[in-house]
Amino acid sequence: MKRYIALLLTIALFSVCLYACQKPQEKTVTEAPVTMDMPEIVDTHSDDGRTVVGISMPDRLLERWNKDGSYLRAQFEKRGCEVLLRYANNLIDTQADDIMDMIREGADLLVIAAVDGAALTEVLNIAKSVNVAVIAYDRLLMDSDVVDYYVSFDNYKVGVLQAQYIIRILGLANTETPKNIELVTGDPVDNNARYFYNGAMDTLKPFFDSKKLVSLSGQVNFYETSTAQWSSDIAQQRLQIILNSYYPENVKLDAVLCANDSTALGAVRALETDYKSKNPVAVTGQDADIANIYNIINGTQGMTVFKALREESIVTVALSMALLDGKRPAEDLINESDWDFKCSFNTTDYDNGKKIVSSYLLEPIVVTADNIESQLFDTGYYRRNSAGLIYSAK
Repeated sequence: MKRYIALLLTIALFSVCLYACQKPQEKTVTEAPVTMDMPEIVDTHSDDGRTVVGISMPDRLLERWNKDGSYLRAQFEKRGCEVLLRYANNLIDTQADDIMDMIREGADLLVIAAVDGAALTEVLNIAKSVNVAVIAYDRLLMDSDVVDYYVSFDNYKVGVLQAQYIIRILGLANTETPKNIELVTGDPVDNNARYFYNGAMDTLKPFFDSKKLVSLSGQVNFYETSTAQWSSDIAQQRLQIILNSYYPENVKLDAVLCANDSTALGAVRALETDYKSKNPVAVTGQDADIANIYNIINGTQGMTVFKALREESIVTVALSMALLDGKRPAEDLINESDWDFKCSFNTTDYDNGKKIVSSYLLEPIVVTADNIESQLFDTGYYRRNSAGLIYSAK
């Protein structure tokens, strides 16, 4: 203890001496900010005889990002590209470091699904300075003029489809009896989460306005219904609090609008443990994760919005190869491709704060117990093994 006190006194005396020795006028001098000691980044990739693609995914926690990564890697490798695939563990700094490393390792093009679409401006500027093309994958990269293109699904329509399911299943167009709903929306730093929310709420607004649809908790705006990192646990805990506070026995909850399948998992768990009435509750989702497929089959989740990630990877790779060939693709990329799925070219709706980003948008579809076999199993996206267990086939 004495040594510790002595050490503190020594540090304090040293600090006082250092302060006393400074010249008064030096206090007003503006110095350049301290920067990390790192080698200068220069364009060493353009003529190195390699075609290197860097893929940055947000995390491995959600089933879908693992699928995205594997689909993209396979598609690029089929085209003879070297692939650098990184997962950021939902950490912004990790993703920025990963992207910087891929630039240093000679990436010619970056495909980025951002942890936070507004947090990568600095590293994107570095990519631009050394002639690296950038595609925003699934999540729009914000506040940057560096983004060449955006590939995703029509995310506003995802919310519309979820809302339309609720309208249909609750019979809202033909009833005067109010129905109760709660909202479990997505990660507030994920730009897509707001598109999902806006699509759903714009569609449901007439029913909220007419009081045919009511949230007893009163929690309906985006931020108070959001779920950090799309966490099943956070979604479950929040809905459990709502159920215990606003839905005692004999007070019915009719629907839970969940933005995706991980939040839907949390909602279903909360309903199983803390909901006191016996009526079925309509639960929405998105992504067609395996656990949620089981829930749709057993009736605890009503629907999911399926996005064929393999098709998203096909569009992304076709776009990437055109960029690497020095082309500036437009709608002709779609017209000249022999794709057996729908994709539209959009040049008006995706403003990232610095530019309107030209976008390729695929069509999401609704999957329920009625069409799950035809949409997911007959198409080969999922299969069952000899024990009846579901697994991803593509």
